[in-house]
Order: sequence, then C-alpha cells, then structure tokens
Amino acid sequence: MDRGRQMGVIAEFGRALEDWINARHKSETRRFHVAFLPTARDRLLQALNEGKGDAVGANLTITPARLADVDFVDPWLKNVKEIVVTGPTSPRLDTIESLSGREIHVRLSSSYADHLARLSGTFVAKGLKPIASIPIDENLEDEDLIEMVNAGLLPYVVVDDHKATIWSQIFPRALPRNDLVVSEGGEVAWAIRKNSPELKSALNAFIGAHRAITSFGATIRRRYFSNKRIVKNALDESEAKKFAAVIDLFRRYGAQYNFDYLMIVAQAYQESHLDQSRRGSAGAVGLMQIKPSTAAGAPIGITGVDRDPDRNVHAGAAYLRYLADTYVSDLAIDPVNRTLMSFAAYNAGPGALRKFRAVAQQAGLDPNVWFNNVEVGAAKVSGLTPVQYVSNIYKYYISYRLAAQRLEAGGKAREGMGAAK
Repeated sequence: MDRGRQMGVIAEFGRALEDWINARHKSETRRFHVAFLPTARDRLLQALNEGKGDAVGANLTITPARLADVDFVDPWLKNVKEIVVTGPTSPRLDTIESLSGREIHVRLSSSYADHLARLSGTFVAKGLKPIASIPIDENLEDEDLIEMVNAGLLPYVVVDDHKATIWSQIFPRALPRNDLVVSEGGEVAWAIRKNSPELKSALNAFIGAHRAITSFGATIRRRYFSNKRIVKNALDESEAKKFAAVIDLFRRYGAQYNFDYLMIVAQAYQESHLDQSRRGSAGAVGLMQIKPSTAAGAPIGITGVDRDPDRNVHAGAAYLRYLADTYVSDLAIDPVNRTLMSFAAYNAGPGALRKFRAVAQQAGLDPNVWFNNVEVGAAKVSGLTPVQYVSNIYKYYISYRLAAQRLEAGGKAREGMGAAK
C-alpha cells in the first residue's frame, strides 16, 4: 500500500480476479469486489477458518499439515524447491549434509520448518547431528530474511527457489544455492475453507488462465522486484566497533526510560549508523538524529545534542518516551508495539501516527498492533517511508538480539567449562 495504491503480486492477482469474475457474471445491479486483508502469517489459516476472508493468497506451499485444516485450489506454481540462500557471513557449505549440527533461523509457521525437521531426521538416521531450527519472528517475510542474509545479519536461510532467484537480483550478495535443496516438488496455491466446491471451481478456472507461466505471470514478475531497499550490516567489524563505543549509553538510557536498549540502538543505527557526526538536511543531528530545538524544548530540555553523544542519546530516548506516553499510552498496547509506533511517530510525527491508527481502525484492522495493521494505515496516509523505517529498525533489532543471545550462550558455555575443570 503506497498512499492509497495497492501494489504487489497478490494485489495484481486480486484485481485480475475481480475483473475476471465480473466478466463471467455480468450484472447491471451488482458487482463483485475483491478486498485485501493484511494478516500475520501465523494467523492466516485460523483467520480463514473463522470466516474473516474467503481465500489465502500468500505463496503457501501445500503440505499434509495444512491440508488437515484447509483446502487448496489448483497450484499456480509447481515443482518448487526449497533451497538454502547464503551470504557474506555464511560458513562453507559444500553439501546439504553441511547443515548437520548447524542452527537455521526459520518461521515455525512455514513449510520450511516442517521440511527442515524432516531433513534433520534423515541426518540423525545416518548418524549425523540434527539441524537446530531456531524460531524467528513471524513478522519477517522471506524477502526480509534474504535481505538480512545479503547484509550479513543472518548467515543463511531457507526459502523457495523462485523467491531466492528474484530477490537475489536486488540483493546481489544473497546467493541462491540450488545445490543445497531442503525439499523439492512443492506446489504453491491459494487456500480456501473446506467444503467450498463452487468457490474452488471458480478459482481453479481463474488460476488456469493466470498461472506464473502465462503472459500475465511474466508481466507480474517484470513489474515488481526492481527497487532496492537499504538495510546494511549492523554487525560487521567496523559497525561492531561503533556499537561497542556507544552501547553503554543505550543501556543506561534504555533502562532510565524503560525501553529495550537493543530497540533504541537499532533505531540509532537506522538514523545515523551510530555516527555522532551525522547531520541531516532538516537540521537533525547525531546518533539519534534529533533536532537541537526539539531536544532543548519542553518537555525534554536537553542541550548540547550536536556535540555530546551522551546528551544526544539521552534526548532521543527521552523524546521517544514522551511520544510513547503521550500518543500510544493505551493499556491494550503491548511494549513492543508501543515502541514500534513510537518509532513511527519519531519518523513521521505524532499527528501522522494518530492518522495511521485511525485509518487502520476504519479498515477493520487493530489500531494497537503495528505489523499488518497500523503499518497499513501508515502506507495509505504517508506512503512507504514510515513503513520501511520501522521495518528496518525491527530487522536491526532482531539481528542485535540474536547476536546478544549468541554471546550469552557462549558465556554460559565457558562458565560450564570452567566449572567442569
């Protein structure tokens, strides 16, 4: 959604379905309309069976587990492989068995999780170590994960081969490894509720004329996947040095203003790449890219943000706390969503955040949840800028959190070795 214009592969299919079905069922008094309802991936099938939508168009692979809950129409993609995508921080992977004993971050709701578990079972049967599937945030789409691999934030991921091929053109350091196949022969299709024979028949006829191999499908592939988004490696050696130099500031002010400090440092990385000397065209300065006038004014009252990184982080955290307490103080909002919406207000302004939430609520979405809800309102009102801003921060946050967990695990392992001695 970009300033009211619905875009993307599923939006194109939906508009084509609307035109196709109205041409087949001509009426002077009524017209079929296809509406799009953004839904988190781990709630797609539940929402479908609750009657909140009539079909799920989300590149779902048909699996036995999903067939137990829903029905699928004819696939629009066949012979899909699920492959490993490696990047600049990947270890050497020569064969699929190289995954033995390694960790792979994966959405538990995805078919990738099921197929990795099956592959891990074959490893164990051969006497190899199993694969450790590490749950990753359900709000991250496959292209987000590929982007994180490209930036070196994740070592590798598993995705469908057609997605890997398309997105590697945009993220050139993400390498589709067609030699590392986790699963093959997959079929991607829309899901519908069971016992819906008329809807299934109609959608099968539509899909038959609009598969990926048709001219329609080729046009869709050309139209999208061309604009590069900018996510950088917040964990490479040079960035890690900057992180180490300022992290105590973020710990201190995160605690003082009751924020997860990794969330705040992720925002600062998005704003300035942790560079106190950064100056914005609109007058924002420093690590948090806050304007001196905003920092010095009520209710913050902090000066010197252009010179002192401590004051800059202090002012940024204080202003974020003010936004959270003033504009997203509803008790129904959990801490993560309150912080995400505060980021949106920091970027677009508190008045804009009010509009984002109001538009989301008017559309039947949850005004207390950012992803797939308020971010849709943001896209309608202001376009993609605030959506991408919050999305980037969240990816940096997850990367920092994973790194912190690895360090903590390493520390505990070293403590255990010391105790064993």
